[in-house]
Amino acid sequence: MDSGLAGFTPEQLDAVIAESLRNQLAAGVTTVRDLGDQQWSVVAWRDRARAGKLGFASPTILASGPPVTIRQGHCWAMGGVATGPKELRAAVRERAERGVDVVKIMASGGFLTPGTDVMACQFALEEIRLVVDEAHALGLGVTAHAHGLSAVEQAVEAGVDGIEHCTCVTANGYDISDSLIERLARSNIAICPTLGTVPGNESSAPPELIALHQRLGMTPEKRKNLIGAMHRGGAVIVSGGDSGIGPAKPHGVLPISIAELVAGGVSPSDALASATSVAARVAGLGKSKGRLAPGYDADVVVVAGDPFTDMSALAAVQGVVLGGVLMDVPGGRAIW
Repeated sequence: MDSGLAGFTPEQLDAVIAESLRNQLAAGVTTVRDLGDQQWSVVAWRDRARAGKLGFASPTILASGPPVTIRQGHCWAMGGVATGPKELRAAVRERAERGVDVVKIMASGGFLTPGTDVMACQFALEEIRLVVDEAHALGLGVTAHAHGLSAVEQAVEAGVDGIEHCTCVTANGYDISDSLIERLARSNIAICPTLGTVPGNESSAPPELIALHQRLGMTPEKRKNLIGAMHRGGAVIVSGGDSGIGPAKPHGVLPISIAELVAGGVSPSDALASATSVAARVAGLGKSKGRLAPGYDADVVVVAGDPFTDMSALAAVQGVVLGGVLMDVPGGRAIW
């Protein structure tokens, strides 16, 4: 690892990962899927966790390794740069050899990487299709980061298994057609809209992002309604918070992510399933997690209240059971 990459030493990265896992567990999250690894740090933690060598109780970790991106593309500093067929094939094979749980590819630019265009595609259709075909041949799924509508359409055409954000940004703001929603539903692509922002922290976003939202009229209400329309159209929706990217999205924000689905018109039962049974199935854990049933892992979160009538109850975590063991989560914090 380059100890100076992105300003973190290996020791600092380890400290960040440890704190993040504790905060996720304190919020009732018993399985985490990391899609933004830096130089394989989370993959290494996952391997230590599976070997029982962490030294503390941790949520189950699924990891993608560094996301595949173009040179100077979104999140290039994480170490996943690969361009052209030869490099892309090698990138997928390296991930398979390291035992990743899913392959992540940056189909569009991102709001937090200066110089990238969130409305533009970073790869050609043939390149993303190559990554998908190579990954599928090796038994791995592919999920694509996609903000721009063109990148979402490209990811669908390429046959990805999941789309992160699926923001559908155009020069006129959020925009998605009924026909695209139908294609998302037919293809069974899992959409993780990464909702969930701690109230009062909206101003912590980069000034360029705030300006873009204001210029295009991209309000939180419109975003939630967009996801609600996808759900009503039959698209598979899973909850995830894009945790750790900034003060507005700390680790432990998932209860808000679920609640914001309800605010967009998703029923409480479907919103809860998006973070439990549906999420487990999408993550490849549908036979062991996500349900309270014989033969499943005894992962349980106990809250004070009824989330079917009041979603804020999800933030009132009273206890977390991991693999049948009641957890003590020192250093964790509840969000909201």
